[in-house]
This record gives sequence, structure tokens and C-alpha cells, in this order.
Amino acid sequence: MPETGSDTRTQDMRVLLQRFIEEVINGRDLDLAMKDIVAEDFVEQIPFPGQGPGRAGLAEVLAGLFAAFPDLHWTIRDTLAEDDRIMAYSTWTGTHRGEFMGIPATGHRVSVDAWTIDRYRNGQMTESRLIMDVAGLLTQLGVLPAPTVS
Repeated sequence: MPETGSDTRTQDMRVLLQRFIEEVINGRDLDLAMKDIVAEDFVEQIPFPGQGPGRAGLAEVLAGLFAAFPDLHWTIRDTLAEDDRIMAYSTWTGTHRGEFMGIPATGHRVSVDAWTIDRYRNGQMTESRLIMDVAGLLTQLGVLPAPTVS
């Protein structure tokens, strides 16, 4: 059965999301790929503390993550796409080697579940909403106590 316009758009968004993950995050390309994939007027719906506006603000946050977790690796587990948006369930892993949001390096390895809802226009990401398991991250870093099992 031939693809419809909606099927093609959905596949295109999956390709763009995968490219963002592989080239920008896992490939650490905050220059060429970032400019190609992320719109200059990008909006982060739930910004990190102190995150500036636009593509430059996102690049600063990612640079900070790369410094804190130099081996950071992002893996997409599942996606849902509709219209101009794609939601992804992902896991990112890394070793805490530098300061992260005021937390000094612990050397702990973490694995964090994350959900994103991204919007694309003209082949570029225009907005994103990142929700991640912050309690799980802080527990793995030793900042919060591990839950007790009775």
C-alpha cells in the first residue's frame, strides 16, 4: 500500500529525531548539525534552570550535560507521531564526571528514563518538552536516599 502524506510526514519526523539524537547528542555536534536540525527560534517548553532562549540556549544546556556526563549516550526506545509532533520514550546513560546542576562529580554511572514531545516545521525542531525521571537520577547520583523495601 503506498504511503500517504501523513505516513510520509510521520516517517520524516522519525528520521529527523533519530538524526538529532545520533548527530547532535551522541555525536556531540553542537555546530553544523545543530544549526541544520534545530530552528534558531527553538522553544524549550520546560527549560533547564538558567537555560537561555532559542537554539543557543539548547546548545548551552547540551554542552553542560556533555561536560557533566562525557560518555552520555541517548537511546530511543519508542515513538509516537502525529501531525507535526513526535513523542519519544528514551533512556540516556552516562558517568557523572563533572558538576551537574550544582552537584559535584560523583563518578556514578546513571541510566535515566526520559520522555520528549518535539514539534517540527520545515525539517527543523521548533520546540521540545523534556520530562525525565529526576528522582531516579538524583537517587543514582547519591543525592536522594534509595527507597527502602519492606
